[in-house]
Amino acid sequence: MFNGIEKKTGVKFEDILKLTDSVKGVNFQDEQSVRQLIDKVAKLANKPVSPEMSNSIVDMLVNKKQKIDEKTISQLLNNKK
Repeated sequence: MFNGIEKKTGVKFEDILKLTDSVKGVNFQDEQSVRQLIDKVAKLANKPVSPEMSNSIVDMLVNKKQKIDEKTISQLLNNKK
């Protein structure tokens, strides 16, 4: 199972676990904390995050404008502006 996750994401499973632990302490109502988390995830995944995408994610998390679930995340990632 872990090898499958690593193969799909290109991220070592131990790095995913570290990220999961770091998310536990994030204040999702603090914009700066959310931006730091976005940067950390983007760096780990080796995927660029545009300023527009980052702003959308921050707005959604900090202001709780939308329910965050797999569908919402998928829509954000597939949204091409």
